[in-house]
Amino acid sequence: MTAALDQAPASVPAEPARRPQRAGRGRPARWPAILYLGPGMLGFAVFIVVPLAASLVISAFDWPLLGSPKFVGLENYRYMLAGDPAFWRSLLNTLIFAVLYTAVNLAVALGLSYWLMNLGGRWAAFFRVLFFIPVVTPMIGNALVFRLLLDDEGVVNGFLAHLGISGPQWLNTPGWAMVSLVMMSLWQGMGYNIIVLGAGIAGINPSVVEASRIDGAGPVNRFFRVVFPMLSPTIFFCTIMTVIGAFKVFTQPYALTEGGPGNATSTLVLHLYRNGFSFDRLGYASALAWALFVIVMLITAVQFSQQKRWVSYDS
Repeated sequence: MTAALDQAPASVPAEPARRPQRAGRGRPARWPAILYLGPGMLGFAVFIVVPLAASLVISAFDWPLLGSPKFVGLENYRYMLAGDPAFWRSLLNTLIFAVLYTAVNLAVALGLSYWLMNLGGRWAAFFRVLFFIPVVTPMIGNALVFRLLLDDEGVVNGFLAHLGISGPQWLNTPGWAMVSLVMMSLWQGMGYNIIVLGAGIAGINPSVVEASRIDGAGPVNRFFRVVFPMLSPTIFFCTIMTVIGAFKVFTQPYALTEGGPGNATSTLVLHLYRNGFSFDRLGYASALAWALFVIVMLITAVQFSQQKRWVSYDS
């Protein structure tokens, strides 16, 4: 027995356990991601990050289009807040336009989306395309068409005169000029919200709406108690995008009213453009751009902070 044990082969030592390699941590797995993300990140850096940093630097200079820049520190911001009454007028006009445009845009787009949901069929698709056409047409062309329509001797006043009504000076009266600006912007941009809200309504479970109809809820109660809460995330998204777009309005006042009469329809972006390219003050224009960025950022932050009060993500 002892001899048998002596002749038994020695036990083979176990191999050390190998650490499993995690997927995606090796060097070869990183390069495809870099190649795919590289062009987009490069474009973001060249066209977004670098211009942002450059505008911040330029805002600290008295920088003419032609000539040598002169460092002035925070003087552009001081002048903007304390020495430029046109800035506050433009800011007030922008706020008025943003409130009117956003409220009417969302209300009308929501009503039309709800109507198209009930309409259904080919007519609904036809009207969606019809409402969306102005969104993809050139804004400068639309503004020039509206300028011809709303001229003192234009088509609108001619039609009103046919009815025995004396039409107002749409583009030469401060109040009516702002109304004209809002109307043109609504016609131009309302189709986008109609499509987005229509998609949100289409995503609502129809059995829930049908159950509320069986329970005896009327159209108004059914909309505000069933459809609106389920559609609130989509409405919140449309509100954010519409407010941001309203604060960036430029082409409409530039081509329709030229900021007039006086400064009645001058907006922040139009004021920025004039200072940069008409008054040869790129430094002050950059300061205005950063002021607009901060204002939009603060308003967006307030909107996000208040969304829990009325936005419901329960399906």
